[in-house]
Amino acid sequence: MKIICVGRNYGEHIKELGNTNPEEPIIFLKPDTALSKSGQPIILPQHIGEIHYELELVFRVGRAGKHIEPEFAYRYIDQFSIGIDFTARQLQQTLKEKGLPWERAKAFDGSALIGEMLPFESFDAIMDSPFQLQLNQKKVQEGRMKEMIYTVPDLISFISKSFTLKTGDLIFTGTPKGVGAVKQGDELAGYFTDKLLLTGKIN
Repeated sequence: MKIICVGRNYGEHIKELGNTNPEEPIIFLKPDTALSKSGQPIILPQHIGEIHYELELVFRVGRAGKHIEPEFAYRYIDQFSIGIDFTARQLQQTLKEKGLPWERAKAFDGSALIGEMLPFESFDAIMDSPFQLQLNQKKVQEGRMKEMIYTVPDLISFISKSFTLKTGDLIFTGTPKGVGAVKQGDELAGYFTDKLLLTGKIN
């Protein structure tokens, strides 16, 4: 199982970090050791600086495939949820300035928190459905799939041209605006529409 992540896929988030719009999807990977589940203590490394939350829609691959055309992408997804891509922001910026890969800032243990999975029916069915993150009972992020720069079918097609998708792979699809730092004792709660799918406390 691999965790495939997309960067810079919401315009307002790009603006808040002072980045530029990508000419094509930005893709990076996390190892399976990055995965953590809702309800479990969130243990993040202390030695890599300030860590930010990034709430995202996550899709689970339900069958193997490669070179998938966008119009057939729905056939390869069987579940979806929300997740958090934790990012060591200062370290990421340092690595970017040096022209180095982001893995140390993005792929550390526990950096991919995943919520309860829901059955997938179609992309259209969830296109306008809000998802949100609360930090200590205060809403800090909200987004909708329709706000993405690159659609999920296009992302699946793009990814599958480089990486064979296998059953169980997870695709994190980018974060909306509102990212920020977490500290010890913070409590996170993620919702899709009115469904609580993700909880966690920073230890």
